[in-house]
Amino acid sequence: MFDEDGSLDPLLKCLLYVILALAIGKTVWNWLTTDVSRWIAVDLCGLIADHPWWSGLITAGALCLLALLGRLLWWLPLGAGTYVGADDAFDASPEDSADLEILTFRMKQLAAMSSTGFEQACADLLVRDGFRGTRRVGGAGDLGVDVTARDHEDRLLIVQCKQYQSPVGSGHVQMFNGTARPHHGADVPIMIGLNGFTQPAITFAAHHDLILMGRPELKRWAHGQHLYEVLGISSSAQ
Repeated sequence: MFDEDGSLDPLLKCLLYVILALAIGKTVWNWLTTDVSRWIAVDLCGLIADHPWWSGLITAGALCLLALLGRLLWWLPLGAGTYVGADDAFDASPEDSADLEILTFRMKQLAAMSSTGFEQACADLLVRDGFRGTRRVGGAGDLGVDVTARDHEDRLLIVQCKQYQSPVGSGHVQMFNGTARPHHGADVPIMIGLNGFTQPAITFAAHHDLILMGRPELKRWAHGQHLYEVLGISSSAQ
């Protein structure tokens, strides 16, 4: 009945909307075919015939009000769910975190993003958690780094984000291991897999002290829990 994020199943939600629409439609139809039809045919027509100028002004005002209301309803949904800057490079200052303290994402939102948008979402979650100098740098030739940041102890986080539909394999983890510390100087190397990791990848990461964030951990982080709390990393400044 409910999906992974606690939302009502889309098919069931659609059926409920259809039933509700039919019930409302039937009620409105009964109302229109009884009281309203008599009011329009007798009372309203008589009022218009007796006061044409006032009726015209009232009608014009009602049309303007409806047009204004329709324009407002058209604009509101556009701003409500917009994720600003999801496909842009990001360089955040500590002051930005005040605006992102309650930032959360649903797993289906993360899955629907572009790969760049997914990296951006991870960067914004780091800012929300108070990390400094957060920057999305992923792209061609990134040498295994999609997001960089520093924690309150000035430790360097090197993050690679994998939005694959299947678990990340050992080969990708091995490549990350070859660049995270030797090339980028990572203190905290983290690889994020939207749909988890294969067992060989997990075994390799454990042997080389790489931090893997699978789907359960990503869900907790995206839903509001601090990154270090999710990963079990100690920090005196949390």
